[in-house]
Amino acid sequence: MCARYTITSSPAAIRAIFGYPDAPDFPPRHNVAPTQPVPVVRLDGGVRRFALLRWGFVPAWVKDPRGFSLLVNARGESVLDKPAFRNAMKRRRCLLPADGFYEWQDNGGRRQPFYVRARDGAPLALAGLWETWMGPNGEEMETVCIVTTAANRTLEPIHDRMPVIVPPSAFDLWLDGDRVDALTASTLIVPAPDDLLEAYPVSTAVNRAANDGPDLVVPLATAGGEPTGAPAAAPPAGPKPRRATAAKTAKPKAPPAQGSLF
Repeated sequence: MCARYTITSSPAAIRAIFGYPDAPDFPPRHNVAPTQPVPVVRLDGGVRRFALLRWGFVPAWVKDPRGFSLLVNARGESVLDKPAFRNAMKRRRCLLPADGFYEWQDNGGRRQPFYVRARDGAPLALAGLWETWMGPNGEEMETVCIVTTAANRTLEPIHDRMPVIVPPSAFDLWLDGDRVDALTASTLIVPAPDDLLEAYPVSTAVNRAANDGPDLVVPLATAGGEPTGAPAAAPPAGPKPRRATAAKTAKPKAPPAQGSLF
């Protein structure tokens, strides 16, 4: 699954990679969490556009979102058939820009967070589905979820699932619901190449959604020790970051409503 991720590249860099004409300004985020507004890229009239949607998918047929379970992820194996996602898979596919994401490894009851990013440091495009919910009084809410698939060999030691990562050459194949049918688009729902990503353990400070800062992606070995059984991985490129801030260990869970992303 994918329940936390980062957006740390500059707005200009994200815009250049995803090719939308909008020019939004937003700060770096190191702990994006469910229920927050998150950036997505989708087609509007054949043009890629930037938008902010609430992370936590609500199908259009839901009567009251307050009583509906938060759908942060959609299993790629069932998006063509599952009632909650099949209409969005046909016509409302999107991409979520990310610089990396977190996964948790179960070490005998102790859940160790890992940060996962591209080996070359480039931003990633996570496959998403979006929907518009309309209330009885005319209110509207646009929501999104991240499509997941089986983990590749790089991430298997950590978790059995991972987000679907769409390569730039396939952006239009995923985004264009008018010209590309859902079955064809579903061919992109596969694990990422084994050599694309690197993963390393980080502080459990990321477990708390309120924590947000560059210390969260500091390799745990840098902060004073690496957990037993952790897969070896190179640290992020760039200058040596600050020491990670210690925090109480807690199981990651979907947090309550968070503040705005921007």
